Amino acid sequence: MPRCGLLIDVDGVLTVSWTPIVGAPGALQRLRDAGVPVVFVTNTTSVGRATIARSLREAGFAVEAEEILTAPAMTASLLRREFPGARCLVVGAGDITADLGDVTLVAPRDDPEVVVLGGAGDGFDYATLNRVFQLAASGVPVVAMHRNLSWATTEGLQLDTGAFLAGIEQAAGVQATTVGKPAPACFAAGLELLGVDARDAWMVGDDLDADVRGAQGVGITGVLVRTGKFRPAVLEDHGPVPDHIVDSFADIPSLLDRAGVL
Repeated sequence: MPRCGLLIDVDGVLTVSWTPIVGAPGALQRLRDAGVPVVFVTNTTSVGRATIARSLREAGFAVEAEEILTAPAMTASLLRREFPGARCLVVGAGDITADLGDVTLVAPRDDPEVVVLGGAGDGFDYATLNRVFQLAASGVPVVAMHRNLSWATTEGLQLDTGAFLAGIEQAAGVQATTVGKPAPACFAAGLELLGVDARDAWMVGDDLDADVRGAQGVGITGVLVRTGKFRPAVLEDHGPVPDHIVDSFADIPSLLDRAGVL
């Protein structure tokens, strides 16, 4: 029996713009055939769990919505717990509200009680970001679904929320609450869904800070793939190094086999 469970990022690890990375679908099937439990932990905010699962299945991956942990779903839980009934201004690209459930949504000028930032896109125009800054400076809490600096697409890297969030925080003198990776609560939720302890879990991602170091910070083995947003230069800083580095997700079954946990 396998002696580990996998937390797996989606963008840049399994797919890029929903196009499967070579060898990834077969690798996931080999892991499933070996009985390895998997949970997909994604900071994707533009679509909900059901759409992610459908897109992955269309790309050749055997995935169910119940196996996916999204930043919006975790954000909804936080809002219900920490700000019950609050009027929320949600800023982000795509169908950002798909996993937010019954959260009360308002427009920027409707005196929101909480600002929620999803993934960056056309909605991150000057007027909107300036309104977010004004609200933050006046004491309105800011909740960020994630603070990724970029994400990978077939058209190259795209600027993401973290690049804007850092400026808002500095200008307003505030600190946003981050929900998705690398927040420890995100990995705790993933472990709970996975059903294994941190010492028996492996996180596979293409983001050194959000995926790998975030996981290592809570005792999970971190595996960095050289696909997606990975750039060799990220390994030149002096922070913690990944436990393992592989070319792509296609190499994960053999890595686990060599480690004696498959």
